[in-house]
Amino acid sequence: MEKEAKIYIAGHRGMVGSAIHRALKNNGYNNVITRSSGELDLRSQEAVKEFFADEKPNYVFLAAAKVGGIVANNTQRADFIYENLMIEANVIHQAYLNNVKKLMFLGSSCIYPKLASQPLREDYLLTGLLEETNEPYAIAKIAGIKLCEAYRDQYGCNFISVMPTNLYGYGDNYNLTTSHVLPALIRKFHEAKEQNKPFVEAWGTGSPKREFLFADDLAEACLFLMETYNDRELINIGTGEDLSIKEVTEMIAKTTGYSGDIRWDTSKPDGTPRKLMDVSKLRSKGWKHKTDLETGLALAYADFLQNQTMYVV
Repeated sequence: MEKEAKIYIAGHRGMVGSAIHRALKNNGYNNVITRSSGELDLRSQEAVKEFFADEKPNYVFLAAAKVGGIVANNTQRADFIYENLMIEANVIHQAYLNNVKKLMFLGSSCIYPKLASQPLREDYLLTGLLEETNEPYAIAKIAGIKLCEAYRDQYGCNFISVMPTNLYGYGDNYNLTTSHVLPALIRKFHEAKEQNKPFVEAWGTGSPKREFLFADDLAEACLFLMETYNDRELINIGTGEDLSIKEVTEMIAKTTGYSGDIRWDTSKPDGTPRKLMDVSKLRSKGWKHKTDLETGLALAYADFLQNQTMYVV
């Protein structure tokens, strides 16, 4: 990307989009276009059409999405598939019509089959059944990948898809109803410490294994791939390392300074047994994450403490 190029970040207020925005600024890209959801409804075909016609961005990072944890995914199934399909279709189509040089679509590791072999290779896509609780979201993300492939095949568009693993970091979502597991646990342990609670209840058995990537590391990977990756096939972004939810939970308790007990509610769902990304393709290109989980959790918790009046709703 040229330093003076006009770059549009769809979803710049989210954790991923804001991390990409910081990375662009830190790397000397100053011609960045942003719109809040109040200013531009990406679900509206007409609104997106007018925006692209007016702004004519050279590059697009498509990080906008309706996201959430198990509860949100399982109870707002129609919203998750409809809103994400509309966002993707509108932005990708207008990027084609307005001759965007390159578009990056950010997906999710939930696109892979629930019981796929580990680690998850890019070619495992569509080889098995999805995890039931987030199937609508996963199907929408798969559709985004296929849109990028189809526009490349038919029109020659340089649209690429990247699949991040589980993310955390600055500006995360700490709402206990809609958040992912890691920020939810940070908030739970923080509040338990503040209220001197004797125990914290965690969902499931603690046995599933998960991989976590600091969002600012993801942003650096996205910039790296925007410069170096032009293939049709999707590419994973992760650490290539995972821990059990029990281990992660104990690490968060330590980070927040909580010294009480942890009790596991085994009536609650575990979700996918394991979800580890195969990042050999990414590493072969020359990129590796910098932030280990313990360091990243400390940074995320410090951010939570500084901004909890805004985060806790």
